[in-house]
Amino acid sequence: MTSSELESRRMDAVRAWTSFVEHADGTPTQVRPEILSSWNRSEAAVPPDVREAPLADESEVASYWRGSPLQTAVERVEAELRRTAEDGDLVVAVTDPETRILWTYGGRVMRRKAETVNFVPGGRWDDESVGTNALDLANRLGAPAMVFSAEHYASIVHNWVCWAAPVNDPVTGRQLGVIDLSTTWDRTHPIGLATARVMARLIEAAMPASHHHPVTGPLDERTEPGLVMRLLGTAETWLDGQRLLLNRRQTEVLALLAMHPEGLSLEQLHACVYGDQAVTLSTLKAEVSHLRSALGGQLASRPYRLTMPVATDVDLVLTLLRRGRVAAAVDAYGGDLLPGTNSPALHEMAEYVAVAVREALLANPEPDAVVRYSELAPYDTEVVEVCLATLAGRPHPAVPLLKGRLAAASR
Repeated sequence: MTSSELESRRMDAVRAWTSFVEHADGTPTQVRPEILSSWNRSEAAVPPDVREAPLADESEVASYWRGSPLQTAVERVEAELRRTAEDGDLVVAVTDPETRILWTYGGRVMRRKAETVNFVPGGRWDDESVGTNALDLANRLGAPAMVFSAEHYASIVHNWVCWAAPVNDPVTGRQLGVIDLSTTWDRTHPIGLATARVMARLIEAAMPASHHHPVTGPLDERTEPGLVMRLLGTAETWLDGQRLLLNRRQTEVLALLAMHPEGLSLEQLHACVYGDQAVTLSTLKAEVSHLRSALGGQLASRPYRLTMPVATDVDLVLTLLRRGRVAAAVDAYGGDLLPGTNSPALHEMAEYVAVAVREALLANPEPDAVVRYSELAPYDTEVVEVCLATLAGRPHPAVPLLKGRLAAASR
């Protein structure tokens, strides 16, 4: 495409955007449907003159990045990603499934431009935070996407062109996020989208054999590949659809390894399992040996770590809470984590999960969720009382159940 053709395309985009934000001529007919749909979402959430993307909690993003298989994969191909950015004066970004940026690298010019709009780690680039962009479209549609100039809803990036492609887990097929390539609109190139696809495949090919990442839907131990652990309430463990029969200590060791995808040394694992109990390292080694056999050898050493996909209901509950889906989190919460465990690390995690669920309900006491929670914690009357106070006498099918729970707890 010649420079004059690019300029003409840009002016068409500007006219369509101006017509839309000023509500001048009804619905712009020349705008792609996915762009128009995103503009409508953006209009309801952010002004077109938004100056920068909001930033997510820095420590939470850093923690997610450390625990994501994307980090290892990006590190393995970082030289290629950097070379692509420098050769094309691009800024390259990798996001999570919520379109939070986890990693970026930019050429000299684009890096400065990116920093001014928070196109940096922690930047939230979903369209309801900063308007229409390729990262959000690729994440939302699960397909490569391009957004050119004023197709962006926010005027701060009208000088940009962005190409993005989803990055999927090669084992489970889950979408882990997207990779995005951005530069100025006048550097638009016909192979931009193809390059984004190639970079996505490059990252997928570099994914570690052992990885662990949050799930957001119900666990299905019969179809979920790899290891599935239910730890809240009643403990059950499944490997590739087959239930494993483990003793309590083996379940505790496996749960700790599931919660530490980066691995644990023998000494670290011993401290997590036994604390200051007088138990020898040899005893723990024997437990690990039994586990390795039960897992078909998929337990590496130095450090001890699992070498298959892992999903736990603990991760599911915490992920749902982070996303504000309190009712879904309560549905997934089966009760205390391994009740009666004497592992100090698991006892601490159990308290963390229980408090997180309770505090989420106190902040957002959805009646049906509170009914479900009250079945698991029948003597926690404060949550029930807060829910009834929030309803303030309004009729709701849950009210009789909640009042009955209060009456039963007071006896």
